[in-house]
Amino acid sequence: MRAMRRLKDLHLAHAARADMQRRLGLAEAARGSYQRALELARQPAERRFLQARLNQLGGERTTVRDG
Repeated sequence: MRAMRRLKDLHLAHAARADMQRRLGLAEAARGSYQRALELARQPAERRFLQARLNQLGGERTTVRDG
C-alpha cells in the first residue's frame, strides 16, 4: 500500500499511464494523466515534453509554467 501511495505523487507513473491511454485511443483519460504528470514534474525538459504531448491531444489545454 505504501508503494501505491508513493506512485500517486510520482510524475513518471502518471506519464506512463497517459502514454498507454493515448496509445489505446483514450484521449480524455490521457489528457487527465498528462495534466497530473505536468503538475508534479519539476524538470523543465520533462515539463516541456509533457506539455507537448498534452497539446498533441488537443481539447482543453492548461499550460503549467516552468519554475
